Order: sequence, then structure tokens, then C-alpha cells
Amino acid sequence: MKCFISENIPFILKTTSNNFYSLVTDSELDRELSSEYNITVTCSDEGVPSLSSSVTLTLQISDVNDNAPVFERSSYEAYIVENNTPGLSIFTVKATDADWNQNARVSYILEDSSVNGVPVSSYVSVSADSGVIHAVRSLDYEHIKDFHFRVKAQDGGSPPLSSNVTVKILIQDQNDNPPQVLYPVQTGGSVVAEMVPRSADVGYLVTKVVAVDVDSGQNAWLSYKLQKATDRALFEVGLQNGEIRTIRQVSDKDAVKQRLTVIVEDNGQPSRSATVIVNVAVADSFPEVLSEFTDFTHDKEYKDNLTFYLVLALAVVSFLFITCLVVIISVKIYRWRQSRILYQSKLPVIPYYPPRYSDTLGTGTLPHVYNYEVCRTTDSRKSDCKFGRAGINMTNVFGASVLINVM
Repeated sequence: MKCFISENIPFILKTTSNNFYSLVTDSELDRELSSEYNITVTCSDEGVPSLSSSVTLTLQISDVNDNAPVFERSSYEAYIVENNTPGLSIFTVKATDADWNQNARVSYILEDSSVNGVPVSSYVSVSADSGVIHAVRSLDYEHIKDFHFRVKAQDGGSPPLSSNVTVKILIQDQNDNPPQVLYPVQTGGSVVAEMVPRSADVGYLVTKVVAVDVDSGQNAWLSYKLQKATDRALFEVGLQNGEIRTIRQVSDKDAVKQRLTVIVEDNGQPSRSATVIVNVAVADSFPEVLSEFTDFTHDKEYKDNLTFYLVLALAVVSFLFITCLVVIISVKIYRWRQSRILYQSKLPVIPYYPPRYSDTLGTGTLPHVYNYEVCRTTDSRKSDCKFGRAGINMTNVFGASVLINVM
């Protein structure tokens, strides 16, 4: 009897005693290349004609953790705009493992490192299951422009296998800083002025406004414009360089004190700006400039004090008005409540008889008798009296009459 198997498979049949055969491997097996083999064993006798029979064996290859996770890219580079919200998802790293089941389960770990002396974990975090990288804090382009770190992918085999990849984060600038004026320096108390002689020609350089923007790119491109001026026909400002020059001949009619307001704008969206005040003295001598700008400082202080006192007076008048209004309303409410109390009490009216009053009709000391009728209204504070003629009794509307004897 003779037995054999199909070709092109990494197995062979070995003969043992008593017509027993062993199926053994002929080369190294790799589950990642072929996880299952269908092996057909055929045996035939030596008769004439030869008879044979066959059987198919299904062989499954079990997995061992012999493959480390592999990232999709050799390195990663991602961008994030500054002033982001903490917890923002930046991007995702992805690694795969050719093994099977638990050996192919990949976990992501942020390796320990530092950025400018600060642990990288205070800047970003990595989701262990998905590989999503999140920003832990709000990033500022002016403090850090880029940084890098390493992410490790580790499988669940025993022992575990791992690989790592380098990730670089680039922070994109936002227009979050206005221009800063370096010159002329804005002082709080004193007035600094640039002198222009009256003999200055057209194009005379008065001064130059110097400003910087800590942003980058087009956000840091600055332009200069003359916003206000005492005499706009005398000066101009260079759009790109900030130079202030005369645009006509200076004459004796021009005022000594010239005040220019220059606005500096960047090219961001939306744009940010800063303003600077430039004081210019059109004069040939320093004493003339000193006297003019000393008066200017005094006038400014006087206006500031006047504004303060006007605001203070307005506050006092408003307080007095509100106080009077509250007092008047309180008095009105008090009187109204007193009237309601008197009306609801229903106290009896006690008649008052003045001295020398005669209670008998026609027998008093006066030659005439007068009847006065007293009427009560619904409002106890008001009354209505009707006067009758001498010797005539008046009918009381409410059934009560008062007899008064006049001496």
C-alpha cells in the first residue's frame, strides 16, 4: 500500500511501521499567511487494477503573538489654531496588528517627555482605545509655536509587543494681539512734542511712528493712517512705514500746537488697531514751544477738573431729587392710610355746644335763631354745610341738624 498527499503545502507524510503514516511539517508555518489548510491524503494498493481511497484533513493554525502593531504612517504632523478650547480633538493615530484576537488588540500610550520643561501630558492626551489626541489646555502661539511627542502602540499579547511613532503639533496663529506702539512713547503727565521749523519744505520728516505686532504672517502686517489732525492739509502719514511728513510749505499762519492722532491697524481678520497721539510744535525757538505747551497742559488739567466737578454736581442733584421724590410718596401713602383708618372706624360724633348756647327754639338771648345743617360725606375729611335764613328750619338730608344761638 502506498499513501501520498497533495503538493505545494508545507507538510509531508512519513512512513512508520505496520503501514502507519505521520503527517509532519515540512517548513515553518505562519498563521498570518495561511490560517487553515485542507490536506487530502490518498492511499492505493498494488493490485491490478489498483484501488484507492482518500480522506481530507482540515488543519487550523493557532496564533502566537509574533507581530508588533504597525502605524499607518512613519510620522504624523497636525495643525491646531491657538486659543482652542480644552478637550478639543486634534487628530487620530492608527496602528494595526496582524495577529489574531487578544494578540491584535492595540492600546495607545503617550510616552513621557517634556515641552519647555513642562510635561507633555499637560498639553495633550491620547485615548487608549481609539488613538484620538486631545488638547488638554488652550494653546498660545506667542508662547509656543510647535512641539512634538511620541505615541506608543502596544498589543495585548503575552509578552506584549509595541511600536512607537513621532507626532508633531504645529500651532496656527490667530489675530488676538493688537499692535503695540513703541514710539512715540505715550507719557501720562508730560507732553512730548516734535519740533518743525517754519522754514520746513514739502516732505520734511517730522517723526516716525514705530509699532510692532507679536502675531505672525499677515496678522502682523501693519498699516498707518492719519485719523485726526489740527490741520490735515499740513501733514500726512506713510501707509507702510509710519513716517509723518509735511505735504506743503509751513507758513507763519500755521498754529504752533499741532495735534495728530495716528491709528495703527494690522491685517488680520478681524483687524485690530492701536492709536497714538503725536504732538507737533511748529516753531523756530524752544522758548516759544515751551510756553505754548505749558498752557496746553494747564488747559488739559482745567478741563479734567471741570469734568470731575460737573459729574459730582450731577450726582448730588440726582440724589436730592430721588430723596425728595421718596419723601413725597411716603407722605402721600401715610395720609391715605390714615384716612382709610378713620373711615372704617365708624366712631360716633359727639356734639359740641359752645358757651351761652340756648337749646330752646325762640327763647335764647339772640333776637334771631339760625339753623345750620351739617352733612357728612363718604370721605370723613370733607364736609358740606348749608346755611338757612333766619327763623327758617332747614331739612337735614341725613336727619341731623345743629342749632346755633348767636349773641
